[in-house]
Formats: sequence, structure tokens, C-alpha cells
Amino acid sequence: MSRYIKTLSHPVVARLSLIQLISYFGTWFSQVAIFSLLVELNAGPLVISMTAAMAMLPAVVLAPVIGIAVDRIPFKRLMATLLAIEIAATLGFMLIDSLSLVWLLMVLIFIRSAASSMLFSAEMTLFPKIIEGEMLKNTNEIHSIIWSFTYASGMAVGGVITYHFGYHAAFITDALLYTIALTILMGLKLALSLPEQTHSHWQMFLDGFAYLKSRQKLIHLILLHAALGLTSFDALVTLLADYEYKTLIAVPLAIGWINAVRAIALMIGPFFIGRWIHNRNLHYFFILEGIAIIVWSMVQHNFYLSLIALFGVGFFTSTLWSQTYLMLQQETDKAYMGRIISYNDMFFMLSNITTALFIGYAYEWGLSLQGITITLGIGFLLTATYYLWIRKSYL
Repeated sequence: MSRYIKTLSHPVVARLSLIQLISYFGTWFSQVAIFSLLVELNAGPLVISMTAAMAMLPAVVLAPVIGIAVDRIPFKRLMATLLAIEIAATLGFMLIDSLSLVWLLMVLIFIRSAASSMLFSAEMTLFPKIIEGEMLKNTNEIHSIIWSFTYASGMAVGGVITYHFGYHAAFITDALLYTIALTILMGLKLALSLPEQTHSHWQMFLDGFAYLKSRQKLIHLILLHAALGLTSFDALVTLLADYEYKTLIAVPLAIGWINAVRAIALMIGPFFIGRWIHNRNLHYFFILEGIAIIVWSMVQHNFYLSLIALFGVGFFTSTLWSQTYLMLQQETDKAYMGRIISYNDMFFMLSNITTALFIGYAYEWGLSLQGITITLGIGFLLTATYYLWIRKSYL
């Protein structure tokens, strides 16, 4: 705990962490409302999966644009613009009142997620430029803890508010939270100037791509981090709530509590294992994650046992995320950081999208939810083998 407190004594890290805390809470708060709305509108498994995928698509298709923007536009101006876009898109969700408008919902999700992806890339590009070493590792873990805490609290509170007060209340609250984050951003003092760019956008894109292509180690680290996309459980949790648990508990509450328990584990994990994980033992943590997911699959039929098993699933995820991200940051030259981080997010989100679509299509084709979950767990066991090969070949 003391190492996190020391890291948060850095004024820029502290203010940006507060902005993350507020804006992420709002995002997960309204996420419950979005998926609960889809269930109420009688959306099928494919529509639910496609909606989950749409939130991840911008990081894939816009990665080159995001990377160049992060490397060219001053951080504070970029952040303010992105938060304003998120406010407008969130308020637009209030227009959705029928299944015929799902296309509009997906467009708004795409716009908001594009802004969110660029905001995330900007932050993760900034940190290695102002801090390094153990403080950078701690900052990554703090970000992971904040994400997990807001995921837990946002999902839980969002489920309750959506159930009692409706979707519009959730969307309005979300927009207000983004507004508070924007206000806090205005007080950020950042003495960091971007290097003058003499190349065109297209030249910067080609230069960044050539840099990545020439460094095989970076490519493998990006693919390793992308494996965490196998924990993209939004569609799976929604299907479990709709087809397994709705006779026991209301769908918004089921979605909220399932994700909240998992996210509490995501938040707690780094406190216990963050200081112990390193390059020499990383494969063991991938194995433990895979085993935890397979155990969860065995008890999904029981809502309460499922909550206990999900705690185990979440316990290792945050630390795996922060450690693989740190490895990538440490291997990337600062001049290319924005573009490489964006490419990393592209592959990570592509993995998330593939997982979401796999869940939807596999269920449509007759594979049980348990079978789907076991498949995801096996994916982590294979990732452990892949990491051992990377370590032998490059580390």
C-alpha cells in the first residue's frame, strides 16, 4: 500500500488517477443500463454480442489515427475534447427506445468508445514520459486497481439505479460524472512539450509501422497482452443473466452483482500478488487464470457458487494486465510510444471483439455456456506455453 501512496504523491499521476476514477465509474455505471436495455428490448444473443464488440471496435479500426493524434496533439487539449465527446454520446443513449434503433445505439457506442480508447492511449503514453522504473510499474497497477474498483462499484450501483430508477437516470448520471472529470482536468499543470513533428500524418504512420515491424520482440509482447482479451465476459455474463439466473434475480441486478464480485477480485489481486509477479514466473499466473476460468465453468448453473468462482477468475487478471503492459512500455522508444501503445490497444481490443463474437456465435451454434467458458480457460493455458517460448527466444 505504501508504494501506491508514494506514487500518488506525484501531482500529475494523482490528478489523472482521480479523473480515471470518476470517468471509469460512469462508464461501467451506464454499461449495465445498456445491456439491461437490450434484454428488455428482446435483443438476441448475436445483437448482444455485436453490441459488446462495438465498444471495442474503435481501438482496432482507428489505431493508426489514435496513435498519431496522441503523438501530435497536446495532452490536455486532447483529453478535454475526448471527455466532451463522451458526454455528448452518453446523453445520446437516451434516444434509444426500440429495437429498430439498435443501429443508433451501436453508432453512439462506437463514438464514445473511440474517444475512450484515445483517452486511454494518451494517458498510457504520457506516463512513461514523466516517470519510469518502479514508479511506472506502480502507476500501471494503480490504473488497473482503479479500473477494477470502478468496474465493481459502477456495475453494482449501476444495476441498482437502473433497476429502481430506469435507464435515463443511469445515462444522465454518467454524463454528469464525465463533466466532473472534465472540470478536474482543467486544473492539470503539465510541463511537457511535444517534439516538433516535421513529418506528415501519413509519414508518421509509415514510420511507426516500420518501427514495429522491425522489432519482433514488441510484436510478441503485444500478442501476449492481447491474450487478456479472453476475459471479455460482457456477452457471456449477459447471456447467463438472461438464460440462467433471471428466474432467481432481475437481469440488471444479476449483471451488476456478477461483474461487481469479479471486479472486487480484480481490484484486490495486485495488492497480494503485484510485488511477486515478474518475467521469470509470469507463465504460472497465466496457468492459474486458465484453471480459475475452467472452475467457474463447472459451477455456472448455481448463481451463488458462480459468484465465488468469479472471484478466483478476477484475482489474477489485473496483475497479468499491468505486468504485460509494463513489459511493452519498457521495450518501446519514447518517440514511438503513442503509436505503439495504440497498436497494442488495437490487438487487445481485436482479441476482445473476437471473444465477444465467439461467445455469441458459439451459443447460436449450440455450444453451451459452460463449453464456451472452458474454451476461454484453455486459451490461457495455451498462452502460458506461448510466453515460455517468448521468454526463451527474446527475454
